[in-house]
Amino acid sequence: MLTYRNLLEEALESWTDARQGLIDEVRNIPVKAFDFRPTSEVRSVTELVVHILKVAMMMTGELTRGDTNFHRLPWPRLLRLHAAAAYRAKTKADLVRLLKSQFKEAEKKFLGAGELHMLQMIKRFDGQWGTRLAWLYHGIAHEEYHRGQLTVYERLLGIEPALTRKIRGG
Repeated sequence: MLTYRNLLEEALESWTDARQGLIDEVRNIPVKAFDFRPTSEVRSVTELVVHILKVAMMMTGELTRGDTNFHRLPWPRLLRLHAAAAYRAKTKADLVRLLKSQFKEAEKKFLGAGELHMLQMIKRFDGQWGTRLAWLYHGIAHEEYHRGQLTVYERLLGIEPALTRKIRGG
């Protein structure tokens, strides 16, 4: 059984699991399928992974600031401010590498900010008040949501998702 010294460590362990699962699904998709999109109205595999990274980078940057403020800039500008590396990632290898390095950097920043910082109240995107820690969990849920989208993409491509294979013991 894992033991945590605080709620932040527990949240980061949850994110570790979510991120590793996301990386497993991204690795499971062949390079030639990274331009795949189920319909013209939705993101391609590459665009979806870049989106996940942009949001994670913005979330990390804002939540670890002393003066978190999701309303200080319009959403697109806030993303560009924090996620320059995500905009430059173009290949599968770039994306997998960035998914790993971004998480390591985020973990370091969150641990540096500390649990008390994460338990402070902030104004969320919807204008309501909540803790930074609650927003971190929202970010984890965001990654899981899009991981689910990737598994649907995989099924449409005739690929068995990595998690399904793992559950089967493969």
